[in-house]
Amino acid sequence: MEGLVERLEQAVIRLEEVSVKLQGPGLANGDMVNGINGALSEWMQAFDRLLKGPVADYLKNSRAIGDDVAQHAEMVNSALQVERAFLNMASTHQEPAQQTELADLLRPLSEKIQEVQSFREKNRGSALFNHLSAVSESIPALGWVAVGQKPGPYVKEMNDAAIFYTNRVLKDYKDSDARHVDWVRSYLGIWTEMQAFIKQHHATGLAWSKDGPMAPASLSVPGSPASCPPPPPPPPPGPPPVFLDEAPKQDAPAAQRSALFAQLNQGEAITKGLKHVSDEHKTHKNPGLRSQGSPQQQQASPAKSKGKKKQNKKHPPVQTPVQPPVHPPVLELEGKKWRVEYQEQAHDLVIDETELKQVVYIFSCNHSTIQVKGKVNSIIMDNCKKLGLVFDNAVGIVEVINSKDVKLQVMGKVPTISINKTEGCHVYLSEEALNCEIVSAKSSEMNILIPQGDDYKELPVPEQFKTVWDGSKLATEPTEIAG
Repeated sequence: MEGLVERLEQAVIRLEEVSVKLQGPGLANGDMVNGINGALSEWMQAFDRLLKGPVADYLKNSRAIGDDVAQHAEMVNSALQVERAFLNMASTHQEPAQQTELADLLRPLSEKIQEVQSFREKNRGSALFNHLSAVSESIPALGWVAVGQKPGPYVKEMNDAAIFYTNRVLKDYKDSDARHVDWVRSYLGIWTEMQAFIKQHHATGLAWSKDGPMAPASLSVPGSPASCPPPPPPPPPGPPPVFLDEAPKQDAPAAQRSALFAQLNQGEAITKGLKHVSDEHKTHKNPGLRSQGSPQQQQASPAKSKGKKKQNKKHPPVQTPVQPPVHPPVLELEGKKWRVEYQEQAHDLVIDETELKQVVYIFSCNHSTIQVKGKVNSIIMDNCKKLGLVFDNAVGIVEVINSKDVKLQVMGKVPTISINKTEGCHVYLSEEALNCEIVSAKSSEMNILIPQGDDYKELPVPEQFKTVWDGSKLATEPTEIAG
């Protein structure tokens, strides 16, 4: 008998443990399938293999590079963990009936994507800007869970956007640092595996559960604080105000209309209230009154009126223009980045202590001249006007953005010059830089000057193009008027 009682007690303990697990927060996010803790669906297991494979390699290679790339990779990993929580929930819950409910579930993922993209914008002067751009341009691929039909091509499109920048990374580091080559391979591998994962398990859209409960109102992200209870409802409205005079009052427009109709109904008697005007007070019979103004104007404080008129002529009101904030000029080395900012009328700016891994970031400099000696990784000119830049060598890209009437002179070599959103740009090439690639977009008045003896030959960059269909594809070429 005692043995039977012990067996019953053990059975009760097991039932209590199962009950606690079923009531825990894990059920809301799909941590249990068919009441068994940890039994994930087949496609959740496939997604975990993706996290343990290409994503883990990407994190390892990012940490090997360090700096901004490592910090950016942690943000990407955080976004992937949020996506895993969303997929895990979808594997055991039915799709919400309202789009607003689905948007609430996707909000944590959207915020993580925005965080990754904002990091790139805040670090435009980074020496690893191409790495940050590759990630920032492709991270929206995590939004495939909201694509209704065929999300695979959407991920491929985002992957192609990353390849544009990873090609630049390979060009800069292919022969000098294998860590960056491994980084490119591992990062692009994430989206390649993601496409295969979608094709196998979600080819026509996210495969929500068919027989599970409805999706919760919000997504519980691992590591996020528990949600606070809703605030109490507002108090009931107070009693209506007590009016002392309860008599109905006629509104002002209605009263004015009634008075007008009452005067019109007087007929001929309406003229009895008018005063007789003698000829000496009539302006058409007495021209001298025309320059004096009306009696009402004469009665109004003449001295005050004259004083105002005199004041308006001699002291017109002056509106003080809003001055833009004045920033102190900056020329300093911050880590591996030279910062040249807010320089005005400065023509003796020289950066001579340079290294191969350093980047030069020039921002909001006007009517100035900057000389960069030695060999640097890359140079970025952003939001500058009437600026002259002379540099020796750059192993990466020299980029001009949002600038106006600027001049660049290459003394040595540079592989690529990019000109974006710029009005007026003159590029003086050296003999060693004649094989330089010049990429332009949304820019005008661009001229390339080629050395010829002791002088330069100026060649304009086409701004107008003609596009025609040749039977198989679109063919684009500069128009003759564009030079």
